[in-house]
Amino acid sequence: MAAGPGLVRAASVNAFPPIPGPAADHPPLWLVLDACVLMSSILRPLLLDLAQIGWFRPVWSERIGQEWRRNAARIWEVEPAVLEEEWASMGRRFPEANAGDVSAYEVGLHYSDPKDRHVVAAGLASRARSARLVRPEVCVLTWNLKDFNRSELRRLDVSVRDPDRQLAAWVDQDRVSLAAALRRLPEYARTLGRDESPAAILRRERLFRTARLLADDIDS
Repeated sequence: MAAGPGLVRAASVNAFPPIPGPAADHPPLWLVLDACVLMSSILRPLLLDLAQIGWFRPVWSERIGQEWRRNAARIWEVEPAVLEEEWASMGRRFPEANAGDVSAYEVGLHYSDPKDRHVVAAGLASRARSARLVRPEVCVLTWNLKDFNRSELRRLDVSVRDPDRQLAAWVDQDRVSLAAALRRLPEYARTLGRDESPAAILRRERLFRTARLLADDIDS
């Protein structure tokens, strides 16, 4: 598992120079951030910084937050109080991200892993309660693709992909801006006591497709 001990605070967007937003024709995209994605102290702040400037809207739930905090405290030996504050900071930064009570939206799910249906339900609940005129694309962002039944999600107009595939899609959408964002990766790594190049960080984070696509863009 990548990006271990230590936390890059959710407010990191204010600590580093600004990064470019997405292209103007960026469609509304809501990403449900699974607990396994939040575990990375590189990927989590990167995604939150991208969300801050409009690449997507993050979605989560209290249960997702509980799973992340429990696993991070156990695996990375981070004090629970530190994780609680980080979770609260994420909530203040993205007050609309929490889907609230999602139990009613788990009822119709039968084929995805029972332990992960709440993740899909968070996306369904957020979309159902949205007042947006334009229906957003809802996608579960997870490393545990096998736990989500693609046919079931397709019927619900929900997609599922891993972070590497999502970043690669953004490369196709706006290569220049995404490369600029990823060139900041060493800044996140330095807060964890590591001095690495963007390409090395991408490989450590298992973002191999993205590293290949941007091999000539991020280490220059």
